[in-house]
Formats: sequence, structure tokens, C-alpha cells
Amino acid sequence: MTPIRIVVLISGSGSNLQAIIDGCKSGQINGSIAAVISNKADAYGLTRAKLADIHTEVLDHKAFASRDAYDNALADVINQFSPDLVVLAGFMRILTPDLVQKFKGKMLNIHPSLLPKYQGLNTHQRAIDANDAEHGVSVHFVTEELDGGPVIVQAKVAIESNETAQSLAEKVHVQEHVIYPLVVQWFSEHRLTMEAEHAVLDNQVVPAQGVNYP
Repeated sequence: MTPIRIVVLISGSGSNLQAIIDGCKSGQINGSIAAVISNKADAYGLTRAKLADIHTEVLDHKAFASRDAYDNALADVINQFSPDLVVLAGFMRILTPDLVQKFKGKMLNIHPSLLPKYQGLNTHQRAIDANDAEHGVSVHFVTEELDGGPVIVQAKVAIESNETAQSLAEKVHVQEHVIYPLVVQWFSEHRLTMEAEHAVLDNQVVPAQGVNYP
């Protein structure tokens, strides 16, 4: 089976990037990261990539007059590496529909909530404020709708009575670092596709809220 080529987009520390780097190194993922692209030059994830001898690019969104202009340039940079899969790992920008269409069916995102709950930001505090009993994380295909593409897998964590947004975030991060490499693995093994706005795993349509992990 031909190894896949992956491009990872980041804006920050890159802990999910590290989990995917480790998954490629261990052989869990049948592929390699061709490039890591950041919109911020000081993102620590760039250091993680360099330590792993992965090519890096910085494309500063502040240097562009519009979101469309930035995303057009970003698409050109991504395409230089001929990726089979584009992974958003803490890339803190809302993508234009045109960019999403270019990579539809081969772009993944991870979101710290049990989608469709709590799209957008501040998900941990919002779950606590709503007195939810559980919270978690979702990996999904990217579509034009913000945090609205087909969910592939979700992992849940309990919300304790004394939970803070920080403690909840830490529990969710542990799950993120397991399920994101797992989904990339499925894609690399040609077991996961997106068809007609649904995620399909092992030739079965995935339920609307994804596969529960574990």
C-alpha cells in the first residue's frame, strides 16, 4: 500500500502535530508528513517539525489584504507538496469555501467538543456552564460549515463537580492525542472516505455523531 503524503496546518504549540509525527514514526500511520505550514512564525509546532526533519513554511495572514487572497496563496503552498491528506491541527483560521472545496474529502479537523454541540471557541467553559455531565472531542471532515463537516470519531470525558476549563481541557487533550492519529491511520489505510456528505469507514456510513472511542 502506497504511503500517503500529509500536510499539517498549525497556529500554535502543535501537540496534535506531535501525536501525528509519532504515529508516522511508529508505523501506526502509513504515511509521512511532507510539510508543516503555520500562519504564525512563532508557533512552537514549527520547532517540533524541524526536530523531526519535516519541511516547514510560514504564511503570515497579516501580510494579505483579504481572507480570499490568503487562502488562495495557502492553497498554492499546500499544492506544492501534492498531499493526499491535509490535517488542521490547531490552525486558528476560518477557511474560505473555495479553499475547502479544493481539498474536500481529504481535509480533517479536530474540535474540542462533542459536535454538533459547541461549535466555535471556549468549548470547555461552555460545557461546564451548561452543567453537562460529559464533554469531549470530535474529528471530522472539513466542509464549508464551521465545525460542521461529517464527524468521524468522538471521545468522551466526564465533567467533575469541581471541573475548571483548564482541567477539562487537559483531559480532552489526552483523548485528542489518541483519536487524531487513529483517524489519520484509517485514512492512510484507505479505510476512511467522505462520500455524499457522510464519513464512510470500512464501507459503512458513520453515524452522525461519529464512532465512539474507545
